[in-house]
Amino acid sequence: MRSHLLNDTTAEQYRRSVTEGVERVAAKLATTDRPFTGVTVDALSPRIDAIDLDRPLHDTTAVLDELEEVYLRDAIYFHHPRYLAHLNCPVVIPAVLGEAVLSAVNSSLDTWDQSAGGTLIERKLIDWTTGRIGLGPAADGVFTSGGTQSNLQALLLAREEAKSNDLGKLRILASEVSHFSVKKSAKLLGLGQDSVIAIPVDHDKRMQTVALARELERCAQDGLVPMAVVATAGTTDFGSIDPLPEIAELCAQYGVWMHVDAAYGCGLLASLKYRDRLAGIERADSVTVDYHKSFFQPVSSSAVLVRDAATLRHATYHAEYLNPRRMVQERIPNQVDKSLQTTRRFDALKLWMTLRVMGADGIGQLFDEVCDLAAEGWELLAADPRFDVVVRPSLSTLVFRYVPAAVTDPAEIDRANLYARKALFASGDAVVAGTKVAGRHYLKFTLLNPETKASDIAAVLDLIAGHAEQYLGESLDRAS
Repeated sequence: MRSHLLNDTTAEQYRRSVTEGVERVAAKLATTDRPFTGVTVDALSPRIDAIDLDRPLHDTTAVLDELEEVYLRDAIYFHHPRYLAHLNCPVVIPAVLGEAVLSAVNSSLDTWDQSAGGTLIERKLIDWTTGRIGLGPAADGVFTSGGTQSNLQALLLAREEAKSNDLGKLRILASEVSHFSVKKSAKLLGLGQDSVIAIPVDHDKRMQTVALARELERCAQDGLVPMAVVATAGTTDFGSIDPLPEIAELCAQYGVWMHVDAAYGCGLLASLKYRDRLAGIERADSVTVDYHKSFFQPVSSSAVLVRDAATLRHATYHAEYLNPRRMVQERIPNQVDKSLQTTRRFDALKLWMTLRVMGADGIGQLFDEVCDLAAEGWELLAADPRFDVVVRPSLSTLVFRYVPAAVTDPAEIDRANLYARKALFASGDAVVAGTKVAGRHYLKFTLLNPETKASDIAAVLDLIAGHAEQYLGESLDRAS
């Protein structure tokens, strides 16, 4: 079995195996004509259940053949222009190359003696990102597994900086459409269920700063401690960007930690056209970025950034076998000193490769294209009497629903939209997401593929309308 270990004696076998796998994926990408096959759980489960993991095939080609049957054939392909559902982006080739390199070398970014150059590359990218944000010379940060972990770590730092001995008095203020990880983080941090105060949003789904000011004042009057205000730069459902400058002013006035969840909107940091939409982010105490959303990176690639590097000490623990305190005096850079994770992949290499091959302007151009596409999609929806569209996009998300002229029952319209989404997914012709607005079911396009065209959006809208009309027709038949 030593023949399967990657080392100097198996380098040629490694090259052949990986090349064969890459060729399979390349062939699949080249021939995929829709984002999904429509396979069901009931159809796919027996194939995987039938595999005996205690009886290996002992042959790479045979395993790849099997993988074709249980995964590659029915995978959901985000690169297809009619995948329009979640915050999953097509990935750029330099980042995939970086993924291949980091997986083979297998550096762990917790300590210098496991990563060396990888540590310095990650630190350089953190500095690059904090510079793009404008956090100042004392800024720092660390790569994480994703936006949820980044938000958790930021709120951990905010909790500690609040310096309150009574966790029951701590409050987090976030918009009513902020990411669910804010509430999850509050629970993990030992705060009460009522610790997150939901701030109402305006018609554009942006936090109402008047309401935020009112809640901050109420906290002061009630003896509560606002430990953080979470502003969102790109909400998951609507792509809306909270009024960051006004929120920053209120945070300064009340002495509250300002966290900006820019997991989605961080692509604007590289934008050539829309960077001003992030104005005010430079005043944040901490920022979440997900490069695997709007920088076209493979999962996972995220970071949490802070204005003051000293605040990262709240995540620092020293172990004699790993990062003893003496290493700080010896100026040995151990990234575990900043991270909630210990063993950690060298995900930064993917972004490094992307920037060195494409440059930041190349990333920004791609993100600008999807923002422009969303504006086109909004025009299509606003002009189409079959659909109700919720808000003009700030980024690349469109929330809408089919509204038939002859049906007035909101519950029946809900069912028609749910059916249309399910039927579209089952057909494999396109994949769209769904959400609720004011208790009603809506559909959602999350546009992150520059290859998607306005004609794709128009075609998918026709498919949605067709499925909804089919449901309503059958519903009328059943009722008659």
